[in-house]
Amino acid sequence: MSLTLNDIERLSKLAQLDLTEQQSADALDKLNSIFALVEQMKAVDTSGVAPLSHPIAVWRDDLSLRLREDKVTETNRRDAYQKPAPSVQDGLYLVPKVIE
Repeated sequence: MSLTLNDIERLSKLAQLDLTEQQSADALDKLNSIFALVEQMKAVDTSGVAPLSHPIAVWRDDLSLRLREDKVTETNRRDAYQKPAPSVQDGLYLVPKVIE
C-alpha cells in the first residue's frame, strides 16, 4: 500500500493541519516508508512462534511483570472536580453540541 499527495492533502484537511507542499511531500515519504516496513514485517513467517510478554523474556526467563495490587487508593473527589464546571448533570459535564 502506498499513499499519494492527494491522500496526504485529504488527511491533512481531516486533521485540520495546514501543510506546505514540502511538508506534504515529507509526510508522504515518511508514511510510505512506514507502510513499506509494515509490508516487510508482514512477510515474515511467525507461525509457531509464541508471543512474548516482554522482549527481554527471550534472554531472561526470570523476568516477570511487577504488578501492583488492584485496589482503590484515592478517594472519590468527583464533586470537588465538577464544582467549578459551568454545567453538570448526573456526574457528567455538559458541553454545547458541536457536531451537526
